[in-house]
Amino acid sequence: MNINFDREIQPKHLNVSVLLDPKNCTFGRTMKDEEKAKAKSFGVWSTLILLAMVWGSSFILIKKALIAFMPLEVAALRVFSTFVGFIPILFIKWGEIDWKEWKYFLFVGLSGSAIPAFLFAIAQTKVNSSVAGVLNGLTPIFTLIIAFFIFKEKIKSNAVFGIIMGFVGASMLILGGDNTGGTTNILYALLIVFATVFYALNVNVIKAHFNQMNPVIISAVSFSLLGPLAGIYLFASDFIPHLTGHEYGWYSLVAVVILGVVGTGLATVLFFKLVQETDAVFASSVAFMIPVVAILWGIFDGESFVLLQLLGLMLVLTGIYLIRGKGNS
Repeated sequence: MNINFDREIQPKHLNVSVLLDPKNCTFGRTMKDEEKAKAKSFGVWSTLILLAMVWGSSFILIKKALIAFMPLEVAALRVFSTFVGFIPILFIKWGEIDWKEWKYFLFVGLSGSAIPAFLFAIAQTKVNSSVAGVLNGLTPIFTLIIAFFIFKEKIKSNAVFGIIMGFVGASMLILGGDNTGGTTNILYALLIVFATVFYALNVNVIKAHFNQMNPVIISAVSFSLLGPLAGIYLFASDFIPHLTGHEYGWYSLVAVVILGVVGTGLATVLFFKLVQETDAVFASSVAFMIPVVAILWGIFDGESFVLLQLLGLMLVLTGIYLIRGKGNS
């Protein structure tokens, strides 16, 4: 056998241009993926913080709205004003709407906005605001339970610890500032518990059924199915006499309209987007951050900030980090 050692051995099918193509460069692709991941993470946390600020600021708007209107009028006007705000969007996006999904849209609107709004309005005639805030912190816990048992989501242990820690922290935040000494009617408190169950169902249905849909469309269609009914109830009530006859009628109207358009409409879109980009449990953890915003409003208004609330704030932030941590479903 003759072997020619002078012949240059070249690998077959070697295309140098392919190797030099930036699209096939693993290092470059990895760097771009990391940049995208960092940008997405920043957007997720920014949305969560903005959502907490909007919803946390809703309490002062509700307080101003209740000066002139009854609780159920505030709830109905909140839904109706949100619907009015979405009307232009509804016409613009009309061709993109799949009306075959109307049952899911209706369920999302009822469970995420209408039913809780009325339950909270009724409950807070007997339940003080601090207890209501603590009970609202049950939302992520029910979200986790429903996601695991009904939607068969995999939940890591650190997410469970994060939820428990967040709930304890939220309780410390609110109870640390509760100097009212008010008592709680258990039956009315259960209405708030039911409201958090509806919130939990809502966020899981969005994640399971509307994960790829434009969140603006989800919100616009959901409120288009509820707004007219809320309007009928509103104008059949004593809303007009309260508006025109009360000294602060128009003042309260402005407050509740802002509450509906921003605190419900804009916040709903942000929340749906957050659910789509993360998961149901993390998105619902915004309920733990709401008391943080409320305390900041209190400090701005001259209220004190005690050590118990500082410890609660640390627990809330740690809990959210655990829920959002790598490896969670």
